[in-house]
Amino acid sequence: MVAEKRAGGGMSEQRRARLRLEISREAARLFWEQGVAATSGDQIAEAVGLSTRTIWRHFRSKESCAEPIVMQGVVTLMSMLRNWPQRSSLEEHLAAELIKLSQETPPVAVSDEMLAMKMIRLADTEPALRTAWLMACDQTERQMCTIFAERLDRPVTDLEVRLHAAASASVIRVMDEYIGAAYLAGDDISEYMDLKHAAHRYAETIRRVTGGAVGDPVT
Repeated sequence: MVAEKRAGGGMSEQRRARLRLEISREAARLFWEQGVAATSGDQIAEAVGLSTRTIWRHFRSKESCAEPIVMQGVVTLMSMLRNWPQRSSLEEHLAAELIKLSQETPPVAVSDEMLAMKMIRLADTEPALRTAWLMACDQTERQMCTIFAERLDRPVTDLEVRLHAAASASVIRVMDEYIGAAYLAGDDISEYMDLKHAAHRYAETIRRVTGGAVGDPVT
């Protein structure tokens, strides 16, 4: 067995990430149920069963507790894009990955996705949560730069690559905000629940904003 890397204080990186996510889940639930202003670090600590001191050891502020749950979707999306075969279109790949994910995803992951939607929705009126969401979007753009550079056989610093990554990250941000807001408002989002349709919509929009540079198979 490979030993886990240790962070400061002897806690492994994996254990630290799991603890941060557990704290984030409870913080997000409290933020949604009673509002950010009405939620204290003490309440978050009590919900997780930890000391308040431990919360501040892992997070710089109560609002930053939302960051791990918001980042979950970015981690999933980037994992999909890193595995994008050269000879597959973005539509084909996303559809296949989303279907596979839907078959493998445990209930806790679905719950995390719902919490992330709620935090993104709250970010419209909570500047500190908006910062967490925009940080996640920034990570999306940076990682897309690397993925697109490799796919287009260009340097990661190439201006066109950076523009394509910025435009595509904006597509993800706007569509996620739109779908999340519609879902939480009780609007009909059945078209986005159809995984093939959702994959096509995202891919089609990314292809359009990148002028066709991103989306097609590479031959």
